[in-house]
Amino acid sequence: MAVEFRLLGRVEVRLDGEPLDVGYAQLKSVLALLLIEANQVVVVDRLVDRVWAGRRLPERPRGAIQHGIALLRAALAPVPGFAITWQDTGYRLTADPGTIDLHRFHRLIAGARTAGDDARAAALFDEALRLWRGEPFAGLETPWLAECRASLVQQRQAAELELTDIRLRQGKHGELLPGLTERARAEPLDERLAGQLMLALYRDGRAARALEHYQQLRNRLAEELGTDPGPSLRRLHHRILAADPALGVPGDTSVPVPRQLPAAPRSFVGRAADLAEVTATLTDRSRTVPLAVVSGPGGIGKTWLALHWAHEHVEAFPDGQLYLNLRGFDPGGEPVPPSTALRGFLDALGALGVEDEAGPADEETQAGRYRSALAGKRMLIVLDNARATEQIVPLLPGSPTCAVLVTSRHRLDGLAVSHGARSLVLDGLTGAEARLLLEDSFRRHRIAAEPGAVAELAGYCAGLPLAVAIVAARAAQHPAFPLTVLAAELRDRAGRLSALDTADTGVNLQAVLSWSYHALSPEAARAFRLIGLAAGPDISLPAVASLLAEPATGALTLLRELEHASLVQHHLPGRFRMHDLIRLDAARRAGLDLAEPVRVAALRRLAEFYLHTAHVGDRLLQPLLPPIRLDGPGDGCRPLQLADQASALAWFDAEQPNLLAVQRLAAAHGWAVVRWQLAWLQTTFLYRQGRFHAALAAWDAGQEAANQLDDPAVHAGTHQLLGAIFAELGRHDKAGHHLALARESGDLPAQAYTHHALGWSWSLRGADRRALEHAAEALRLYRALDMPAGETRELTVSGWYRARLGDFTGASACTEAALALARRHGYREDEGLATGILGFIAQHTGRHRHAAGHYRAATTLLREAGNTYYEGTVLDLTGQNHLALAEPGAARRSWLGALELFRAQHRTADADRVRQQLAELEERVPVRSS
Repeated sequence: MAVEFRLLGRVEVRLDGEPLDVGYAQLKSVLALLLIEANQVVVVDRLVDRVWAGRRLPERPRGAIQHGIALLRAALAPVPGFAITWQDTGYRLTADPGTIDLHRFHRLIAGARTAGDDARAAALFDEALRLWRGEPFAGLETPWLAECRASLVQQRQAAELELTDIRLRQGKHGELLPGLTERARAEPLDERLAGQLMLALYRDGRAARALEHYQQLRNRLAEELGTDPGPSLRRLHHRILAADPALGVPGDTSVPVPRQLPAAPRSFVGRAADLAEVTATLTDRSRTVPLAVVSGPGGIGKTWLALHWAHEHVEAFPDGQLYLNLRGFDPGGEPVPPSTALRGFLDALGALGVEDEAGPADEETQAGRYRSALAGKRMLIVLDNARATEQIVPLLPGSPTCAVLVTSRHRLDGLAVSHGARSLVLDGLTGAEARLLLEDSFRRHRIAAEPGAVAELAGYCAGLPLAVAIVAARAAQHPAFPLTVLAAELRDRAGRLSALDTADTGVNLQAVLSWSYHALSPEAARAFRLIGLAAGPDISLPAVASLLAEPATGALTLLRELEHASLVQHHLPGRFRMHDLIRLDAARRAGLDLAEPVRVAALRRLAEFYLHTAHVGDRLLQPLLPPIRLDGPGDGCRPLQLADQASALAWFDAEQPNLLAVQRLAAAHGWAVVRWQLAWLQTTFLYRQGRFHAALAAWDAGQEAANQLDDPAVHAGTHQLLGAIFAELGRHDKAGHHLALARESGDLPAQAYTHHALGWSWSLRGADRRALEHAAEALRLYRALDMPAGETRELTVSGWYRARLGDFTGASACTEAALALARRHGYREDEGLATGILGFIAQHTGRHRHAAGHYRAATTLLREAGNTYYEGTVLDLTGQNHLALAEPGAARRSWLGALELFRAQHRTADADRVRQQLAELEERVPVRSS
């Protein structure tokens, strides 16, 4: 009869394959203890300690043991050769060790370790491991058995590792991979297991996955234990990076396919759209050769993205990956010539059947052999840091099964023209992405302790991955220092680039940027320096032409050279910008290389470009006040001659941030007149748009400049416009103060506008009768001055005030007169305002269909005139009129349009009121689900 005592799983006794009922858990614990020490005497006290350790003892523990032994003897009486006998001080279980799986496991492992060959050892290890059915003594929870269980699990893991080593030597890496992957997931910190998985992956042609697993283990060790991988694993990592032939299967004389990719980036965030673009290009087999060019300035993360993508898609290229740094912008030497690159690739391709003959005589022959070697192969070629198209063309394969990924600071447009390359220009990371990347480099406690400093540091990096890496490295050098110390150092714009320097020129931000700068022509280098001084977030081609004192065609040629070198971005048609840190470098170089008079003259030309173009635009928008007088532009300044109101509105909208920046520039250089004039010339546009906070910011600067000028007209004009702006913002005390000062002026046009502003201010407070009085005086003055724009506007507002007072007959008369004047003189804004007032009059006299027509026409006219402020008001009124016509759907659409404009204009009270109207409408007429 065959007997089996099973401990490597649940405790069982089987006789001829059938289980015997041993009894309850405590009996199984006693049996397990005796089987572990089979054929040895176990004293009673030891049995008591091991069975009841940590638990309450029975009243007579020895008696309990004796009772248990009696039950076991009875249960196992049919088992031949089995006995439990009393000897001296304890019990002895007699059994053949070969019938106990635990003892067989130990014997087989010992035999495997002394076997003379791998085949015999593998067979014994395999037999030993097959004995395991689960956790030893499963279901039995005593402290001593738990210790035994832990020890046995370690012995099993050691045996598995030894068997894996043998099977790797036997070339069975492919069949090992599923189990190794699962075990590595369960034991993520086991370095020996990690090494086996890495070697199996490498031999299976997945070197990138092997390197990725190493990086994951390294990160986890650092995070959880604060350590690095041990020397053995580090050596394996370096050997995989170098594609060490000795890592191949022993006895296999073939050369591995080339796996030349450097390690994948440790951290990677964002770039989802860029990665998707590269994927779409390099997986498009309809192309002759799938070819993508990733360009951008130094430090923007071109190699970072390319290697991340390559490692993510390495399995799509089973025949290998070739990589070469072409050193296109290396300060230490010349770019790698194509002949040298071809020679290196041909050497690597020896694994694909290319005979290693003596070097061919010329580059063309080398290129032919290279293309022949790649024909039909599914390979990825990564050409990093290229300088020019000529460096790339000889390295392009001829087979569409291959794909080529190129990185360069230059656009390499020639590749797009001649080989259909897809060009991808990288921009900086978003603020959130930069912060994620920075946080990935910090310990969690530092992030939790100083979240504000982390966000501030990310902002100073301006989305440049190299800057993020430098900041992380600097923080790591001083782990005990508060991050606020580093943030304070970077806060100073003038010293920020120096704070981002390192001793290593390869990762020194200023050095990296200098490699692109030194490749420029002298003319483009000068343009680069001056553009770095320009105010505002971006700059148009005409503004650059004035800054450089160049014709537009010459300025465009220089901008294209800078764009080709990734030092400026053509981010919108006709508009260019610099990355923040590149701009700092350009301004630093301007300060070092250009004399102060040269810098000041260029900036003065730029300021005058904005000033004179704004003057043209302001006249086209037909302000109520007479034009201010400007001196002529200086030599080299070429302001725009805007054609009509639409082009003026578009120009003011695009240049608004730059106009405010030029005001700051004027303040820095003491150009008070320019600063005041720019405030004046922006007001009409900002007023039409309802951007009253922006207008106040412009006039904060304008008033400061006015205080420096001894000119009563300037002071009066300042008070007039500040009074009007404060009234719109609901700050009526301040509005009244400024308008009272403005009334002291003896200038008739100024007096007329002041009465207009006072009237509107009173209307905003609900005092329409007082408003009408001021409008009447302004109308008298404008007519006396023969200023039709002013006359039209006062008739318009008089119609509004009368309508609000319920005098609809008088309101109609004023408004119709205003409309006739507006149409005669082409005042589209006043035509829109008057038409809207006629709609209001019709609505409040019960003629809702007439009102709807007027409102539609007014909305179109105001939108064309760029008056989004009153467009919002008209849309609100339109919604109310639709509701009166029992047209809830149309009312909802109008109010949603009004709400969008009110939010953009920060008209909080109006926005809240419209939201309430929409909520009440929803209660009455719910929106139908589609």
